[in-house]
Amino acid sequence: MSVLHIVNRSPCESRSLELCLARAAAGDTVLLIENAVYAAMRDSIAARQIETALGRIAVCVLEPDLAARGFAAAAPLEGIARIDYAGFVELSVAHRAALSWC
Repeated sequence: MSVLHIVNRSPCESRSLELCLARAAAGDTVLLIENAVYAAMRDSIAARQIETALGRIAVCVLEPDLAARGFAAAAPLEGIARIDYAGFVELSVAHRAALSWC
């Protein structure tokens, strides 16, 4: 089983996502929540890093947090899955460990 990496800070305010992507192993999943959802947008400063990482890891974004920030109708980067709270729980159960990046 793999690790679920949970990132909650915007790439504009923290290097958490950058460090997470560098450490995530093949088969891991990165979940973008809270202000980290900004990184999922096509024009974000983290877009290139995420696109590169998608070849070895899965990246998901929490749908309610997208909606809370006005991105309900926006399309995230191709390859990023939108999930709801039930999907968050499923990811938590499916991975051997969860690691929060603050």
